[in-house]
Amino acid sequence: QLQLVESGGGLVQPGGSLRLSCSASGLTLDYYGIGWFRQAPGKEREVILCISSSGRNINYADSVKGRSTISRNNAKTTSTVILQLNDLKPEDTATYFCAAGRNKSPATCQRVPHKEEYDNWGQGTQVTVSS
Repeated sequence: QLQLVESGGGLVQPGGSLRLSCSASGLTLDYYGIGWFRQAPGKEREVILCISSSGRNINYADSVKGRSTISRNNAKTTSTVILQLNDLKPEDTATYFCAAGRNKSPATCQRVPHKEEYDNWGQGTQVTVSS
């Protein structure tokens, strides 16, 4: 069974950067598209970007477009997906989750998928942007 673990969250000042990691165990991520989501207190979980299983397609939500990058490593031993967030703002404060899905929408990432299209979720990592 695929298990995902996020790491790299923390407290950062406005304008700073963070590098979040999503590590997989149990299965490799070869056939899985990956999405990054975030959820602020009292708000719905929202998708911020996705990357296809091949890594060739990436789509960003407007909230992070232009200040985030994503990369993935489908190595057999340690599959990871790295999210780099730059120019962080207080409104970026949230718990960040990675999720994996094998269905067409998350696997191809031709558009930003809905959260219901992902099957496997990590436990989340907290990001707090504050001075």
